[in-house]
Amino acid sequence: MDRVIHPIEQESYRRLRARLDTSHLPPLTRAVVERVVHSSADLAYADDLVMDEDDLVAAHAALHAGAPVVVDVEMVAAGITRRETVCRLKDARSRPGLTRSAHAVRLAHEQVGPGALWVIGCAPTALEELLTLDASPALVIGLPVGFVGAAESKAALRASGLPAVSNVSEKGGSAVAAAALNALLYHPVPADTSEETL
Repeated sequence: MDRVIHPIEQESYRRLRARLDTSHLPPLTRAVVERVVHSSADLAYADDLVMDEDDLVAAHAALHAGAPVVVDVEMVAAGITRRETVCRLKDARSRPGLTRSAHAVRLAHEQVGPGALWVIGCAPTALEELLTLDASPALVIGLPVGFVGAAESKAALRASGLPAVSNVSEKGGSAVAAAALNALLYHPVPADTSEETL
């Protein structure tokens, strides 16, 4: 079923595009940049986000083929309204050398295995833990926020070579992480496939 776009959202995008030229960006990169900017009202994300269009194309196909979506916190899950997500934070426990968020990532990895899309918008330690696992992700949306470890964990994600959406600065958060995933969910599936848009 096609998503019905509210007039307020249409007007918001019109104003966004009047202030920020995204027309030079490839389609999925443009979709992610615009939705993150739209969710945050922060035009600076256009220069802060880092992603590769080929990675997004592959992730978009995996997402629409039913790949699992794993989130680090329920706030990210709440922002992804058109897809079931996996969040194991309620089952996780902190222990020496392992935060609760990192343990939740381990539990989720045991549950979903390889090929998932991971959406991390809160805890840098969740992203750090993911990078230690053999997760073979379809995509890692790594946009944790904070003054301790956030920028460093995102730099480590970029250095890992995994397919990713990240940003360079300390900012981020659940809303922008969910927005990046939603951009891929809302973007139409190419007409030459038999998949349906979610």
